[in-house]
Amino acid sequence: MTELLTLKEYQAIANSMDIPKTAFINGKNKPGQGKKLKTKNPATGELIATIASCNAKDVDLAVKKANEAFNKGVWAKKTPQDRKEILIKLCKLITRNRKELAVIESLESGKPIIDCEQIDIPETINTIKWHAELIDKIYDQAGPVNDNALSLIVREPIGVVAAILPWNFPLLMLAWKIGPALAAGCSIIVKPAEQTSISSLKLANLASEAGIPDGVFQVLPGGGKDVGEPLALHENVDMISFTGSTETGKKILKYSSDSNLKKVVLECGGKNPAIVFSDAENLDNVAEHIVTGAFWNMGENCSAISRLIVSKKIKKQLLKKVKLRLRDWKTGDPLNPRNRLGALIDAEHCKKVKSYMNKNIPEGPFVPPTILEVNKKAKVVKDEIFGPILSVIEFSDEDEAIAIANETKYGLTASVFTSSNRKAIRTARELKAGTVTINCYGEGDITTPFGGFKQSGFGGRDNSFHAHDQYTETKTIWIDLNDPSEGDNIG
Repeated sequence: MTELLTLKEYQAIANSMDIPKTAFINGKNKPGQGKKLKTKNPATGELIATIASCNAKDVDLAVKKANEAFNKGVWAKKTPQDRKEILIKLCKLITRNRKELAVIESLESGKPIIDCEQIDIPETINTIKWHAELIDKIYDQAGPVNDNALSLIVREPIGVVAAILPWNFPLLMLAWKIGPALAAGCSIIVKPAEQTSISSLKLANLASEAGIPDGVFQVLPGGGKDVGEPLALHENVDMISFTGSTETGKKILKYSSDSNLKKVVLECGGKNPAIVFSDAENLDNVAEHIVTGAFWNMGENCSAISRLIVSKKIKKQLLKKVKLRLRDWKTGDPLNPRNRLGALIDAEHCKKVKSYMNKNIPEGPFVPPTILEVNKKAKVVKDEIFGPILSVIEFSDEDEAIAIANETKYGLTASVFTSSNRKAIRTARELKAGTVTINCYGEGDITTPFGGFKQSGFGGRDNSFHAHDQYTETKTIWIDLNDPSEGDNIG
């Protein structure tokens, strides 16, 4: 477990950091040709930095340089071992700079420093390292043909990838994209969220220091219209990997069809259920998982438990334990390691989240964790709120619980709590979600594919070796082994 500093020590790091303020294009820090972005601390409203913003001209330049690097093979044609060694070096540099990166994450996004230190930064390092280690362990295949031919099925890097990131896990989602993309040999252009660009810029400079060639890893800060849309419409971008809202994901699919039919992978929204049956064991443990799942990262999490579907036989008992657990989740200054809940990302998002609450919430970026007992038709049950609100719906039997859980346009994650293995497996199979956890909350780990059903996902999965598939093209090479002197004897 990462050792935490004191509030004063984190503040000292914040006051002494050298903040990158320019775009990173072709291995160099460039000013960008768009209107500058003001990055503010969501907890205080104070300006962190004024950073470069890019536009379509910068996109054209970055795509050109990415294609040049890819076609020259400065990264794509390096040996798997060489790519691995460079990515491992990048992990060492991230480790060396982990305290500063954690403070940047906390300042930009409002995330509690305890989460940045103990979850986000370690998982960022682990993700890149895991994909680096996988580079020289994925084998191509030979097809089962007769002695007259040899059939090879090989993977090749897809080319130039554009990665569009969310603001809730800036560095970790960056790692989810660049880990497998760089491992595969692609060139990648990253558009961070407007609110959280600094950590991506910092990591791009570290990547260059590690030895990733110019043009292979570039970062273009800017808005969706100025950077995201031009990337998605660009004829020389081969793939878009996006994490964010379902509405924006639908636009990206349209941009792909309007341009070159570039490959699209989407990880979008969620309205995730946790079903607690009356036979669930150890309700204290269940309550702990529910609180973590619902309120971790202020509920600004695609896989957050936002619907607690609980047997009416134990609802009152479980909710009492959930509320007791919440006493340990203090809200306040994200740089204070004693706080488990920080600030929501900005004023607009705060206003949206507070609109779902049936009580007056004080002005400001801090929204307290809220539990609402509602019926399954309530608006709060349908919409993805992306805030610290847990809706509680009771059920009478197993079929009703599953029906309520599946009554959503989303299908990212779900959880089941029961002491019956048969009921757990039966329910897990019926739930329409990409990841189902049993007697716990979670997303699996780096070895398990992550993505959703229905409007939660499209085109592929993050994490695991399956993530490598989406950054590669599969090619068949068929070799005729007949002796030409013996005539045509194919097949």
